Amino acid sequence: MITSEKINETIFNALDEINQLLPDENKIEKKEDTVLYGAYSRLDSLGLVNLIVTVEQRVQDELGRSIDLTDEKALSRKNSPFLTVKTLSDYIASLNNE
Repeated sequence: MITSEKINETIFNALDEINQLLPDENKIEKKEDTVLYGAYSRLDSLGLVNLIVTVEQRVQDELGRSIDLTDEKALSRKNSPFLTVKTLSDYIASLNNE
């Protein structure tokens, strides 16, 4: 079973990778309540896409699970799974339980 701690660690590793591409003032904090999407996010739309792809790759490499974060299920949810690190982690955990 993949724990929420392991999922968070995987997301944080993806954030480390994305942060290497960002100027210091735009670096993304590695905390569960960090906003990833919306008005308070430090990511623009391309940055969010890069993060999503990086998280998918990291989940495959580190957790051995292939996931699609941009499928209809994710994009049609009332509350976006990309709002914060926590919502993304919870969404990945829900995919793991399917």
